[in-house]
Amino acid sequence: MDRSKIYEVYGSDPGVMTRALLEAVRPEQEIPPGGLVVLKPNLAVSKPAESGATTHPGIVGETIRYLREKGVDRMVILESSWIGDQTREAFRVCGYETVAQFYGVPLVDVKKDAYETKTVNGISIQISRTALEADYLINFPVLKGHCQTKITCALKNMKGCISDRSKREFHSLGLHRPIAALNKALPCHLTVVDGLCGDLDFEEGGTPVAANRMYCGWDPVLLDAYGASLLGYQPQEIPYISMAAELGCGCCDLEQMSLMELNHSEQGSAAVSSRRVRRLERLVHASSACSACYAALIHALARLEDKELLGRLGEQLYIGQDYRGKALDQVGIGSCCGNFTRCVAGCPPKASDIVEALEEELE
Repeated sequence: MDRSKIYEVYGSDPGVMTRALLEAVRPEQEIPPGGLVVLKPNLAVSKPAESGATTHPGIVGETIRYLREKGVDRMVILESSWIGDQTREAFRVCGYETVAQFYGVPLVDVKKDAYETKTVNGISIQISRTALEADYLINFPVLKGHCQTKITCALKNMKGCISDRSKREFHSLGLHRPIAALNKALPCHLTVVDGLCGDLDFEEGGTPVAANRMYCGWDPVLLDAYGASLLGYQPQEIPYISMAAELGCGCCDLEQMSLMELNHSEQGSAAVSSRRVRRLERLVHASSACSACYAALIHALARLEDKELLGRLGEQLYIGQDYRGKALDQVGIGSCCGNFTRCVAGCPPKASDIVEALEEELE
C-alpha cells in the first residue's frame, strides 16, 4: 500500500462510486482470513445523508456487498451518536437499520459497548472494545464544516468510537489534542470519505453543498489535509491535523500526496438550496458548471465571508463548461475558463486555491 495515494471519484450514485474506490484499493488483500471488519460511518445526528450531516447508507451497504463477494463474512456497523441523541434512532433515520437487516450485519451502539482505557500524551480515553478488537477498521466520515474545529472528516469521525464521558472530556480539552491522541490510540486501516453533499460549515447539517465526490486512502491525516483544502482552508488552520502528524498518525504535507482520479467531474446539481448558499450564489455567473467545481467555489466564498472579505468583491465570478474557449475580461473559476484574463485553474480547483487567488485580487 502507498499511503501517499488518495483515490478520488466523481458522480451521483454512492454505490457505483464506492465500488470504483474499493476496486482501486482492494481492501480484501489486507483483511486476515476470518478477521473482524468494523465499519464506522458518521451518524452523529438522526438526519438523512441529504442534510449534509451523515454518511450515505449506500456507501456502507455497497462496501458490505463488495467484501462479501471477496469472502469477508465478519462485519459490524459501529457508531455512537453525539451526547443527547440516541444511536438507535440515528441507525433508523439514516437508513442503517435497513442496511443491517438486508445484509445480516449487526449494529453496535458504542454507548452500550464495553470500553478499554488508552492513554496518549497524558490524555486517557475510553474506547469501544469492539473497535479495539477490529482486525480491519474502515472509517466512513462525511467531509463537512464544523462550528468548533472548522472541518470534520477522517480524524474527528473516530470520536464516535469513544464513551460519552470521554466525549465530554474532549470538549473540555478543546478537541484538537484529544482528537490527535485518539487516532494514535485507535488507528483506522482505510478511510472512505463521503464528500457527496457535506454541510457548508456546520456538523449538524442544514446547508449542504452538492460536490458529488468521494475519495479514499490509508492515511487519515493526509485525507484530512486534502479535505481541508477542498473546504477552503490550509491544513495548518486545523490544529488537530498537524498534531496527529506529530504523533505519527500520518502526513499533513499535501506536496507528498498522489491524487489518483478515477474519472472526471460531471455536470450535476450545484448546490442544495439554503439561505446562505443562495446569498453566496449571487456573486456567481454559472453555466453548465460541474458540481465539484461549483462546490469548491461556494466553499471558497464562505471562507471569504468568514474573513469579512466577501463584500469587497466588486465583480461576479464565472464558472462552467459553457465558457470553454471564451476569452473574457473577467475572473473565471476552473479550467473551462482558462482563456479568461484572470483564472483559477483546476478541474476542479481546490477551494483553498480559489480563496488564495481571490484574496490576491482584493489586495
